[in-house]
Amino acid sequence: MIITSWNVNGLRAIAGKTLFPWLRSYQPDILCLQETKIQEEQLVPDLLTMEGYESYFSFAGKKGYSGTALYTRHHPLTVKTNGFPAELEGEGRIVEAHFQDFILFNVYFPNGQMSEARLQYKLRFYDAFLEYIGLFQQKGNHLIITGDFNTAHQPIDLAEPEKHTNTSGFLACEREKMDAYLQHDLIDIFRVRHPDLSAYTYWSYFANARIRNLGWRIDYSLISPALASRVEDTPIHHDIMGSDHCPVSIVLR
Repeated sequence: MIITSWNVNGLRAIAGKTLFPWLRSYQPDILCLQETKIQEEQLVPDLLTMEGYESYFSFAGKKGYSGTALYTRHHPLTVKTNGFPAELEGEGRIVEAHFQDFILFNVYFPNGQMSEARLQYKLRFYDAFLEYIGLFQQKGNHLIITGDFNTAHQPIDLAEPEKHTNTSGFLACEREKMDAYLQHDLIDIFRVRHPDLSAYTYWSYFANARIRNLGWRIDYSLISPALASRVEDTPIHHDIMGSDHCPVSIVLR
């Protein structure tokens, strides 16, 4: 089984240009998208069916903003798109899908760069979501949390860490939130498999950052340790264009 995550920075813009052709070629079993920037009334048939996949969407209240989507060839037992605490949602940031042997969370964590208020919102979101998934962990559920975390965890996860110690996305308080997830029975499966590899998933549109590979690894798959032995590969598809992020996958046997 292949589970792929991609912040597409606008689903309608990327669908026919890059997403559909790549989907036909790579054929992941489950595709998690973030920053879809789409409303329910804008979902044309091609976006709903998406090459034979079932689709589920979480919409932001604000048009042209945020949003997540899940496309799957495997029918979920249940799906939630509005189960998160109301005071922290309304931005369409989570799709929660329950499968036979794991629960999958497709998450678009907030960006804290706009203002101090948004940074504090981001930190509250991290805390509340960790508390929420803890309820499932207490019941013995195996979890896969994939998406755009909007934080580079360690210096190896961005090209110029010394320049960004005061930049949201690499602040100490944000990195501590990532620590908290890894201290609560979750593992960053890419980093476990590649402890010394600098590989990025996001590049700014400015200053030819992608050409110069001045990137950040902010798209992750965190999994329950019980699933680690099933992971065969954790590719980062850095050559796939169309967004300021690239897709990331985990391959499960």
